[in-house]
Amino acid sequence: MKIKTLRLSLLLLAITTVFISCNDDDDDESSTPFVEADRTEQQAEDNAEILAYLNTHYYNSSFFETGTDHEYTDIILSELPTDDDGNYLELPDPANNTLLIDAVETRTVTYLEADYEYYVLNLNQGDGNSPNYTDLVRVRYEGSSVNEVVNGEEEVFDSAITPADLYLQSDYVSVSGVIRAWQLVMPSFNAGTGFDIQENGNVNYYNFGLGVMFVPSGLAYFSSTATGSSYDNLIFKFELLQFETVDSDNDGIPSYIEDLDGDSEVEDEDTDEDSLFNFIDNNDDGDDVFTIDELIPNTYIINTNIGEVEPTLAANEFERSRTETDGVITLKTVTIADSNNDGLPDYLDETIEINYNITSN
Repeated sequence: MKIKTLRLSLLLLAITTVFISCNDDDDDESSTPFVEADRTEQQAEDNAEILAYLNTHYYNSSFFETGTDHEYTDIILSELPTDDDGNYLELPDPANNTLLIDAVETRTVTYLEADYEYYVLNLNQGDGNSPNYTDLVRVRYEGSSVNEVVNGEEEVFDSAITPADLYLQSDYVSVSGVIRAWQLVMPSFNAGTGFDIQENGNVNYYNFGLGVMFVPSGLAYFSSTATGSSYDNLIFKFELLQFETVDSDNDGIPSYIEDLDGDSEVEDEDTDEDSLFNFIDNNDDGDDVFTIDELIPNTYIINTNIGEVEPTLAANEFERSRTETDGVITLKTVTIADSNNDGLPDYLDETIEINYNITSN
């Protein structure tokens, strides 16, 4: 199992790029300084290459029409046959195979001031809930390059045969995030609905998301050589098994909620302008009360032995912890408060300094 490559954070990649750019030897006039490609120009090249691949490759579509819980290893991508002159022939066995260009969904995004197209093949949506782009996902996957082909197959540069837990968003301290493409694609699939453990210790997951993403270098490692070469356009086959909501700074507000403008970027939110993004800042408004103390705490006791069921949490209420003993669930939550009803939550309002962990005691 190899999972090191995908876990490289965007911050580390940026640092690497700067280092390479600045590491030319002033005493060696023959050295050529590194010049990173223009993102818009590179995307035009990358998109043309990916489209060429999608138009000349197919997958074993009929295999996924029956049965359940297919795995990423069941996905077979094949190149169209060619004649003696190298011209591509028609799709073989069209009753069982489908050309990729006819099966993928084209998606668009603006990232780092460039417009990108990427492509997703959805083979199973999954029956559970979907993660947010700041969450922890449990996945199995295989990564290969559109550019690198060995013996007629794309060369695998990264994989997780057994389930791997990956943070989609870096906190720049203790965990590394993944490439931007994964942050975009994972939330569009649903995780599984459960699992069981067999006598031999193997775990079976059920009804999970299954697909393939085809992504340009600009949504992956761009000029970095993390895959072995720069400007690689990548293919990821994946299974989205489970996920866990992440609160990076443990302040009671899930990281995805701290994306105040809803642009799927948490690195542009710094309410108190202290150079800490809100999602890694435990005092978002910079007053004398920590964020966790500006949220209203609550505890639910649910006795399932007498048929009690868990409450439906409010839209501004979030689970902090849960324990279960002999069928009795203890659920602790926090709720965002707006004590002066001005539309600005207390934890973002520096003029409000109510400590609900004191007033509730």
